[in-house]
Amino acid sequence: MKANVTITSRGVITLPAKLRQALGLKAEDHLIAETTPEGLLLRPAITMPLEMYTPERVREFDAAEQELAAYLGAKAPAVKRAKRPKRKSTR
Repeated sequence: MKANVTITSRGVITLPAKLRQALGLKAEDHLIAETTPEGLLLRPAITMPLEMYTPERVREFDAAEQELAAYLGAKAPAVKRAKRPKRKSTR
């Protein structure tokens, strides 16, 4: 599919609705633009959320881990050792 697009003075390109629909593009999707020997290539970009851990957030993780360890330690059943049968002497 081919489509004519116009670049505004601010560098904004609007992709026609039929082209966006054909490619499954929607508002707020990101594209990667790169030059190729044939011209300009636009392709979908995969974005993944990234959480930056502040020192406060790391302390929250540490506190939660300590709480879990204390809970599991209190709930752990006492481990009983099975008695071994006595060996008969072969001498």
